[in-house]
Amino acid sequence: MDALKRSQAPLPSAPARPFLPPESPLTMLPCRLDHAAGVRQSQAPASASLTARRLFIFAGTALLTLAGAYGMYDVVKIGGVTFLEALLLGLFLVLLAWVAFSFMSALAGFFVLLTRGQVSLPIDTTGPLPPITTRTAMLMPTYNEDPHHVMARLRAMYESVEATGYGAQFDWFLLSDTTDPDVWISEEMAFIQLRRARGGDRLYYRHRSDNTARKSGNIADWVTRFGAAYDHMIVLDADSLMEADTIVRIVHAMERHPTCALMQTQPVIVNARTLFSRLQQFSGRVYGPLITAGNAWWHGGDSNYWGHNAIIRIQAFAAEAGLPELRGRKPFGGHILSHDFVEAALMRRAGWGIYMVPAVRGSFEEVPPSLLDFAGRDRRWCQGNLQHLAVLPARGLHWVSRLHLLTGIGSYVTAPLWLLFLLLGLLISLQAHFIRPEYFPKGFSLFPSWPQQDPVLAAWVFAATMGLLILPKLLAYLVLISNRDERAGFAGSFRALAGVVCETFVAALLAPCMMILQTKAVVEILAGRDAGWQVQRRGDGRPARGEVYRKLAGPTLFGLALSLCAYAVSLPLLLWMSPVVLGLLLSIPLGIITSSRLSGPGVFATPETNSSPAVVLRANELAASERTEMVGALHQLGRDPELLAEHLGSLSPASPRRFGLVDVPLATATAKVEQCESQEDAAAWLDRSELHAVLGHPTLLKQVLEMPPGRQE
Repeated sequence: MDALKRSQAPLPSAPARPFLPPESPLTMLPCRLDHAAGVRQSQAPASASLTARRLFIFAGTALLTLAGAYGMYDVVKIGGVTFLEALLLGLFLVLLAWVAFSFMSALAGFFVLLTRGQVSLPIDTTGPLPPITTRTAMLMPTYNEDPHHVMARLRAMYESVEATGYGAQFDWFLLSDTTDPDVWISEEMAFIQLRRARGGDRLYYRHRSDNTARKSGNIADWVTRFGAAYDHMIVLDADSLMEADTIVRIVHAMERHPTCALMQTQPVIVNARTLFSRLQQFSGRVYGPLITAGNAWWHGGDSNYWGHNAIIRIQAFAAEAGLPELRGRKPFGGHILSHDFVEAALMRRAGWGIYMVPAVRGSFEEVPPSLLDFAGRDRRWCQGNLQHLAVLPARGLHWVSRLHLLTGIGSYVTAPLWLLFLLLGLLISLQAHFIRPEYFPKGFSLFPSWPQQDPVLAAWVFAATMGLLILPKLLAYLVLISNRDERAGFAGSFRALAGVVCETFVAALLAPCMMILQTKAVVEILAGRDAGWQVQRRGDGRPARGEVYRKLAGPTLFGLALSLCAYAVSLPLLLWMSPVVLGLLLSIPLGIITSSRLSGPGVFATPETNSSPAVVLRANELAASERTEMVGALHQLGRDPELLAEHLGSLSPASPRRFGLVDVPLATATAKVEQCESQEDAAAWLDRSELHAVLGHPTLLKQVLEMPPGRQE
């Protein structure tokens, strides 16, 4: 009996409307980090005003650091500085410089926002929409995301831009790197429904079977295939939203400033449903504008890129931002994970301007719903930022671009440094308590050596350091209440102040746990462990209790050990360390409580929760609508001829066999299919990677679909 019982029903013909437009190839080659190509734009020196701004930031950082270091030296110098105290002083110097640098940027942002100053490119954010003539591609990469929600966001933005009358200037691309077969077919179903509902004009979908280099490779693949047909691209994330007004205005700004390669908007967090995400939404909305305005004030045209919600000039991106593959093994080698910083640095190296435009509103994103989801994403970012150690020596980079790379590295390295600082302080206390001091060391000495520190001065140094951390929050609050519209958006000054106080308290409890998790990530990366690329939970997805217990047991046990060591010295020391110890001991309860869904915004209300923007409301309305049921990739294709025709039409023809590396999932899938007698057999036997290979291979897929649906006795 023939093992492959074929049905007589013919397979559908090619679809009338392909998923993609005709290709417009554009060359994009990997750049060289050891060689700076010729500058294509004029690299004008920084203006006197910009130079003065940078002097203010760095001089202020230096003065604050020196003052703090001198105060700390006064604390430990009594009786002579021991080796451990010298290490403690060195760590304090580095960490204080980091805190002081952030404080100075926040201080600059305070004065900029208070005086309503222009900090970046002049962009008209009010009045009627300006005319635009160039073509822009809206790119939304996705990786195993919920297709229904992704398409809801895409449709909401598409409809809002169409309503402006400038819809003909924009093409919309959903760029899928999805590896889950069911999600892949669900994406195609959702896309077909969207195109049917909106007429299909300028809506496109591309699935990439080989997701090499992840998001950066996804964007680069699109540029090399379609980039020549467009002037700009607006890069989004799967959770991004942008208002039509914002989109049109930043396109117009790019037309007015031909030497600008990239404009980065400041995304505002929306759709936060859990306590953890509400904390991030509130803090980002209150403190974010202060920090962004301060950075934009002294960055000028040497700013940075955050990887999404930004408009990019395709000519500059294709010519300068091709990413090389780093030498060595993962996690330091291979494809660059945190591609955005590097792409901005490479374009700036060639003389193009990179700008932060915090004055532009109407840019939105979502955030992880729990501490564990945040830590998982942070682990990937940590690996990507530490990869920048290999990019720092690249030739020709602007010094501010190198500073951006160092800042990204420092944002993760400071976690183990804070932990080491904490442990050194505890070790010094344990040494003084349990080890008998050598009052008369070897050699001639007229006076005994008394191991001691000045506790009063230590308290003042600690208070000053905490002041540098907390004062920016108060400055942000003052800016908020000074603006009548913002004050009303937050439902009043008192409610906003209550939110700041509560956010500061909860964030202080969460900070020790995050310190341990980030330290663990750095240690794992230094040990050679790759983070991979996990699918991110969104909305109000809660981690299982077992996952919380397992992943937060480490911080809890560390907090227990820390509290026992502190108590062994003295009860006052334990009380002094109680903020850190308490946060660690409560890691598991905090992980559970902060991942719970809230019924209302409470004190963490923001203008976007009190009065949601139209594009957010429309996206949420579409996301809440009824979705088409999915019965499995093979079964869905087998019973929906139109979907099958669209899917087959989107696939590239099977390439002839060549000597080289074997596609293992495709090879094993081929062997299994030869032994299957029905589609049911294939669906049950093929694993996810093999089924993905079958769906991407027209000949093999047709072979499976020509089988009878179920096993015949």
